[in-house]
Amino acid sequence: MDIAVIGSNMVDLISYINAMPKEGETLEAPDFKIGCGGKGANQAVAAAKMGSKVMMVTKVGADLFADNTIQNLEAFGIDTEFTTKMVGTSSGVAPIFVDQESKNRILIIKGANEQLLPSDVDHAAEKLKTASLIVLQLEIPLPTVYRAIDFGSEHNIPVILNPAPASKELDFNYVCKSDFFIPNESELEILTGMPVATGEQIREAASNLIKKGVKNVIVTMGSRGVMWITKEKNETVASQKVTAVDTTGAGDAFIGCFAHFFVENGDVLQAIKKATAFAGLSVTKRGTQSSYPTSMELEAFLTSLN
Repeated sequence: MDIAVIGSNMVDLISYINAMPKEGETLEAPDFKIGCGGKGANQAVAAAKMGSKVMMVTKVGADLFADNTIQNLEAFGIDTEFTTKMVGTSSGVAPIFVDQESKNRILIIKGANEQLLPSDVDHAAEKLKTASLIVLQLEIPLPTVYRAIDFGSEHNIPVILNPAPASKELDFNYVCKSDFFIPNESELEILTGMPVATGEQIREAASNLIKKGVKNVIVTMGSRGVMWITKEKNETVASQKVTAVDTTGAGDAFIGCFAHFFVENGDVLQAIKKATAFAGLSVTKRGTQSSYPTSMELEAFLTSLN
């Protein structure tokens, strides 16, 4: 197994809007789509589309969305042995609103994702031990995230922690145990309490985490690119100029693609560069997982840049 994603799945309910309604106001929106999403599932799909062997530890509800979510993961070749149904609980859903400037606003109802427990990590232990990398986010309970980080430490498996959505309750002792900490600018601001309006401010906030003992901080900055900070390194990878249609899931696209290339060759900077291009391509189409390019499309895009 290349990558184990222990995390969330959601059903994306995507409304494409001209404007957000005011209180008491009803507006007509031009389009609507239902898709499979959730930060964990998105990252798993992105890695699988690049060719990684991926397993997912997650929970769905006992509702009409559950089978579709499982079938979707399996369609990408993702191992769903530890994707389980919870009776009496809804699947996670994410109403998403995308405006005319391709900016999004997202609500999440965690549903069955709240029922993913530390014991579920232990239940999947034998298969998890075969993974080369564990990928985590914060749409599941923090104790489960902490157990997964400890599991990685116990079995010498590197861990990516994506602190999304950001939580001030996050225990930085566990952040320091993870190998890669990958926030976006707003998450970095919430977690550090420092401003992130400029590149220099982002660098200072990320460096502050390094001083606290975090090994690698990789900040995704949208159109401004990606910043990688360690004790020894300070690298910024520029994003490619593309026409953005829908930015939903771009951060997850980056993480899944980065995970694939890091496992493939261990070259962090090269993985960042390819993942930045992958995320850039993803925003040129509508949707989350449906917008993620194939490995052939990514290679063609990278070739076009040279």
